[in-house]
Amino acid sequence: MRTVISVLFALFLISLPLIAVAAEGPMELPAGSNSGADMHNKAGIKNWNEGNIEGALKHFQEASAEDKTIAETHFNEAVSLDKLGRHGDATMHFGAAKKHAKGNKKILDSPILNGHLR
Repeated sequence: MRTVISVLFALFLISLPLIAVAAEGPMELPAGSNSGADMHNKAGIKNWNEGNIEGALKHFQEASAEDKTIAETHFNEAVSLDKLGRHGDATMHFGAAKKHAKGNKKILDSPILNGHLR
């Protein structure tokens, strides 16, 4: 019995980082961002919250097309691509998010981003 409890506890501890990564989702854009990008980003977050990841991805792609220098749009594309199992594409967008992060710790310290870019 003691061994079973120890194994279950170890599995729980191992799964904690995965739970934290799974909880990451899309981000709002910074104040003053391109209005078209912001409109698509908000629509993407709405789709994400409804469980429509494909729809969210399309809006996040439109947001990135409006302004390719906004880190959050690339991050949002990346988490959507990751959720859809498109990890190679997600890694590319996580790299763009990191490049354009401008010191944003939420992006730079993101477990899912850093997991892809290792």
